[in-house]
Amino acid sequence: MEQAGTWGRRIAAFGIAALCFGYFASYVPYTMMTKLVTKGLCCGLGGTGLTGFQIQPIAIFASFVCMYSFITIMGWWKHTTHSKILGISVPRPQWFTLLSGLSLSFQIITTTLAYTFGGISIVFAMLLMRGGVLIMAPVVDMIVKRRKRKIYWPSWVAAALSLAAVIVAISGKMGTNLTLIAGIDISIYLLAYFFRLVLMSSWAKSSDEEERKRFFSEEQMVANAALFTGLFIVAFLGRNSGSEPILGQLWNGFAQIPFQGFFLFIFFLGFFSYGTGLFGSLIYLDGRENTFTVPANRASSILAGVLADYLLAFFYGQRFPSVNELAGAALIITAIAFLGYRSVVEKRTKAAKRAQIQAQIEALQTA
Repeated sequence: MEQAGTWGRRIAAFGIAALCFGYFASYVPYTMMTKLVTKGLCCGLGGTGLTGFQIQPIAIFASFVCMYSFITIMGWWKHTTHSKILGISVPRPQWFTLLSGLSLSFQIITTTLAYTFGGISIVFAMLLMRGGVLIMAPVVDMIVKRRKRKIYWPSWVAAALSLAAVIVAISGKMGTNLTLIAGIDISIYLLAYFFRLVLMSSWAKSSDEEERKRFFSEEQMVANAALFTGLFIVAFLGRNSGSEPILGQLWNGFAQIPFQGFFLFIFFLGFFSYGTGLFGSLIYLDGRENTFTVPANRASSILAGVLADYLLAFFYGQRFPSVNELAGAALIITAIAFLGYRSVVEKRTKAAKRAQIQAQIEALQTA
């Protein structure tokens, strides 16, 4: 536990930049592995890929295992709300962490599904999802009054540039390949994200580290358990529906896929998926406004998506990112520059205030 705390302090010293790097480093293998397994380019699939619904059970099981392992290793169960059941203290969520966890469960499944649809690239799907959340960020900051967070101008510029990146990407050829089911999936993702951001902003964005750890642990505890249990119940009810319907594909993911030599590959896909959720959640729990933290999160994933698409093109013969998608990525890089400027200015302001307070203390001591 002491070692985990030491590493936590070391990571905290690098601040949000370290979290963004962790998010980026998790997203590259996560998106690549999702495309590889659904296009049949790995695990001896011979070009016949698994569906997004078939891979969900193992991927979510991996996320479930990683989440409980992380909270246990970090010793964060002590920060959760507890109730006595038969004389035993058991961690439980509060009503707002319960709702946020359920929103996160929808976010997890729709994210993986978004990268399995044919005809659209990783970058294109990513830009659609990220653009929607970027639009939400300042809206959430304005409607959530409890924290009364000021929105600084570099954050507005970064959000605007990120949105422009999405518009540029949609205007390309890839925009015509968006199917109805892909649109529904992304819409559910955005709705779940909106509720989660509102709940986070109202109850978790705080300078109180205890409050942030409690929210994170309770939310994660709900999300992964609810998603895995819910999927199993739904799949079990559709176990006799055949292999074509969605329920049949889910049951196939529970009952057959784990025993066909794909388990480890999909498990590590889920491992990296949890990495994106872990670092992404910690970015959002930063005390600064959503108009700052959301572009920081989204920028990391979009750059990861561009790299993943290039790696798939070089090593597996997939299509290269289009000019529109690269233009969108360039706008995102510009947005990062504004976020970096905001961070530098904030650090300088805090340093100047500390120096001023120290000078006042020294003046009082010598008076």
